[in-house]
Amino acid sequence: MKQYRIVVIDDHAIFIQGLSLLIGGQRDFQVTGSATNAAAGETLIAEQKPDMAIIDLNLGDEDGLDLIKSVAEHFPETRILVLSMLQERYYAERSLAAGARGYVMKDAAADTLIAAMRTVLAGKIWLSDNEQKRYIDSLFQPRAQKSPRKNPLETLSNRQLQIFRMLGRGHSTPEMAQTPSISTKTVDAHKEQLKKKLDCASAQELLRLAISWNKDAPPE
Repeated sequence: MKQYRIVVIDDHAIFIQGLSLLIGGQRDFQVTGSATNAAAGETLIAEQKPDMAIIDLNLGDEDGLDLIKSVAEHFPETRILVLSMLQERYYAERSLAAGARGYVMKDAAADTLIAAMRTVLAGKIWLSDNEQKRYIDSLFQPRAQKSPRKNPLETLSNRQLQIFRMLGRGHSTPEMAQTPSISTKTVDAHKEQLKKKLDCASAQELLRLAISWNKDAPPE
């Protein structure tokens, strides 16, 4: 029996321990390593070249989408499955575009996660039934019949959505600028774009909207 080598990249060490026990309960799965940040995660994948990397999108102040893009580019033999509390509606399609092969919410049943892992390892895509339907409908619905997206958050770029989320969690511009490849000028420019896209008249209104959205979102 082939034994698949799995690595887990999540910023919560206790969660990693529980997930490792769950995955290790499968005879053909073995968790061979874990990491709590993007840099350590990519180094781990480079060293082990595992069959699968399970990656959380929220890695502290780092964006898991950037890690997914890098892993997909440099280690295409490693299948990527996202396991996150971030809302599937906003992040599943972005994750697939970055190079992931599946998306599972952290509140899903254990059997769902195992099924997703087997599906992705078999070379197929895994999404929830609702997200799969929405994704397929968006691909095949005639352009002329497509209605405008109801939620303006779906129009944000990956970086803009990251900044909007960090803003709602109380991060200042200098703190956001500590994220790799983002300067304070870039953060300010994205905030201006966020105000336009989300129809906010002021920075205070944008902040209130970000805080409200983070309260409504599931805990990370």
